[in-house]
Amino acid sequence: MPQSSQSVVGDEKVVSIHYVLTNGAGEVLDRSDDEPLAYLHGADNIIPGLEQALTGKAAGDKLNVTIPPAEAYGERVGPGPQAISRTAFPPEMPLQPGMQFETETEEGESIPIWVTDVDDNVVYVDVDHPLAGETLHFDVTVVEVRDASREEVAHGHPHGPGGHHH
Repeated sequence: MPQSSQSVVGDEKVVSIHYVLTNGAGEVLDRSDDEPLAYLHGADNIIPGLEQALTGKAAGDKLNVTIPPAEAYGERVGPGPQAISRTAFPPEMPLQPGMQFETETEEGESIPIWVTDVDDNVVYVDVDHPLAGETLHFDVTVVEVRDASREEVAHGHPHGPGGHHH
């Protein structure tokens, strides 16, 4: 029996999923744990390959998806981790691998950087996302699909349980 468009994943729907993300070696990189992840479909809240795979699915659907780097976080393109003096960061700021910051290029363009390693004197940062160049494997269960409110569409993300709270 076909699903009604009301309960099918598509643009301007808030979708809640449980997922386990693994790399090519089968190591678990991330998971939804107790609460499902809620996202606004069509608003670039999740990686393109996963969003595309979820399009047309409904609550209760389970899928295993392999997503190449081009449809995830892209290929590695930067020079690799670069050393920055720890003094460039506020002394009270706790720094740890995986943290993301915004920085400006010489042309004034804002770009994201990620902390890859920290020691007493040096912070290593990389312009590539930590999962750039990785083929990702998702084991996903669609928990819920609902219409997004006008406010959620305007803000570009879901509100309430599992979503963003203002």
